[in-house]
Amino acid sequence: MADRPDARIVVAGASGLIGRALVAALRADGVAVSRLVRRPAQAADEIAWDPGREPLHPDVLAGARAVVGLNGATLGRFPWTKRYQHELVWSRIAPTQALAAAVRRLGEDAPTFVSASAVGYYPSGRGTELTEDAPRGESFLADLCGEWEAAAQRGAGERARVAVLRTAPVVHAEGVLKPLLLLTRLGVSGPLGRGTQVWPWISLDDEVRAIRHVIDAGLTGPVNLTGPERATANDLGFALARRMNRPYLVRVPAWALRAALGRDAADGLLLGDLPVVPRALSASGFVFSHPTVEDAVAAAVPV
Repeated sequence: MADRPDARIVVAGASGLIGRALVAALRADGVAVSRLVRRPAQAADEIAWDPGREPLHPDVLAGARAVVGLNGATLGRFPWTKRYQHELVWSRIAPTQALAAAVRRLGEDAPTFVSASAVGYYPSGRGTELTEDAPRGESFLADLCGEWEAAAQRGAGERARVAVLRTAPVVHAEGVLKPLLLLTRLGVSGPLGRGTQVWPWISLDDEVRAIRHVIDAGLTGPVNLTGPERATANDLGFALARRMNRPYLVRVPAWALRAALGRDAADGLLLGDLPVVPRALSASGFVFSHPTVEDAVAAAVPV
């Protein structure tokens, strides 16, 4: 059953931006979905679980084609205090460990395990394209992503089919655009730091399509989920300002961003230079609906 294209998909983290869009897309195509929820189940497709306190019974995954883990506290809450950094880590590690353990217990009958990660895995400022075999960075985000991926890959076991999704910031009003929309609407947007740092990005539609492609194409290992065309912070900011017919003039210096958000958050999310390329996706035949950051902004921001 697990090899059938129409077989059930289990989704953890279905209440988030990507999870909601993934579930909606699967259902629109007639694919059965089971959602893991951290509260009493209220619908026929919901299954209650409590990762970190109770193991997930392998029967929950039995017969499914894939299980997709998208859990994690938002990176967009500031400042990243030591307490919140702990939450950022364990809100990802505990659910991933629970899913991986259930996959391991099912052995050869286990579904493909598709586990979230992020482009924060990579080092900043190397000046070369970052493909899936690039080394891990040394920042807080790199450590978080490394531990996240290890929880999936080591926890599921050597024989499991595991893909880790190194996702770029999603160009959407609830994603990377959320803080930029207000500034742009007020007419006070402009370069963040230098503004020339490369920002990986992806549209929400392509994020969902890429996750489904990873499952359908049987991809395993790390997969970069990012748009195919390189864009800088200025490219995205200017595309948004032009879309909203607003100026793009007010520069925010790097020191001010670090003072407001904290060094880890500012450097990891806004100031880092990350020319990440989707080599595995492109090599496996994936075609982007939104190949440029301008396309992604146009899809995300109606006029």
